[in-house]
Amino acid sequence: MSSAHLYDAIGATYTVTRRTEPRIAEQIWTALGDARTVLNVGAGTGSYEPPGLDVTAVEPSAVMRAQRPAGAAPCVDATAESLPFEDQSFDAAMAFATIEHWQDPITGLREMRRVARRVVVFTCDASDAELFWLNRDYLPEFAGLWAGRPSLTELVGAIGARTEPVLVPWDCADGFYHAFWRRPEAYLDEHVRRGMSIWARVGPDAEQRAVHSLRDDLASGRWAARNRDLSGLDAAEFGLRLLIA
Repeated sequence: MSSAHLYDAIGATYTVTRRTEPRIAEQIWTALGDARTVLNVGAGTGSYEPPGLDVTAVEPSAVMRAQRPAGAAPCVDATAESLPFEDQSFDAAMAFATIEHWQDPITGLREMRRVARRVVVFTCDASDAELFWLNRDYLPEFAGLWAGRPSLTELVGAIGARTEPVLVPWDCADGFYHAFWRRPEAYLDEHVRRGMSIWARVGPDAEQRAVHSLRDDLASGRWAARNRDLSGLDAAEFGLRLLIA
């Protein structure tokens, strides 16, 4: 399923749980350097768009575009793989948690590099999937979603990027997939899960099995016993990365 079709299907309530996490936003905005003009690729509803800069958004899903707030940056209906802009049109191009939905991530990254002098991309290293207890113990299907996709090393090489780890704070305001690592009960809430594309991608059978198993382990104390090392952490490493070129 294409990114546009996926988010047209699941994105109607996206803004209920998905919003800018200030600590992660600060890391992204710092990586943009002294950019004044910024292209946000796969922009969704506009989270993480830097205030005070001249931002142009690209978003292929009509449902997501319709949820952008009044006063948000102008948004173009296009895909990462075919950006309708001249070479070096922007100081920087950014993308947040979207590259996993692109049909051709390498082409999309090279397009970002073509239209901007600096590229900043938030993504994850799929080889680190088992750092997260939800993948390790409840949703092994997560790893399969990345089969045949470019590795982090290949993505980095495509645009000559460096990587920077992104830690997830325990009280993360943005309800993306890894956000509730110290608040596991949140994953039992269907409204919370609807803001995470992973569940639609693995399908309802895997989702319900994972949720039922997690509910049982929370009730029995097994989850707490397995993950006692997380209880004192303010932030954790789950393989999330910024690619900066």
